[in-house]
Amino acid sequence: MTLDDYNRFCAGLPCTAHVVQWGGAHVWKVGGASGKVFAVAWPEANSTLHVTFKASDMSYELLKNQPGMLPAPYFASRGMKWLQHRSSETVDDAALRDYLRASHRMAAGGLPKRVQRTLGLMA
Repeated sequence: MTLDDYNRFCAGLPCTAHVVQWGGAHVWKVGGASGKVFAVAWPEANSTLHVTFKASDMSYELLKNQPGMLPAPYFASRGMKWLQHRSSETVDDAALRDYLRASHRMAAGGLPKRVQRTLGLMA
């Protein structure tokens, strides 16, 4: 996945906002600029893209030691279930999009209920 593909995909999810922060990271949030982070991508010098996302407990346990995946630096060290995708050895672009969708859903679920209702994020 390229940085353009990543940004285009995340922009297509409901109620998202994009900001470049933390030393050039492309950060996507659900619920606006002050919402919840669901994905972070760092373009690397060798033109690979490191994509970090929130994971379910099961996904985290299944993927954390797979080739091309690892517990996300900073996030996972604080006990959060976040993974970093570094290559498509285990998770291809289609699967990565599925994990980004799931991360978006989990982050949206962490917004206050009134905010979820206002944004149309509640089923």
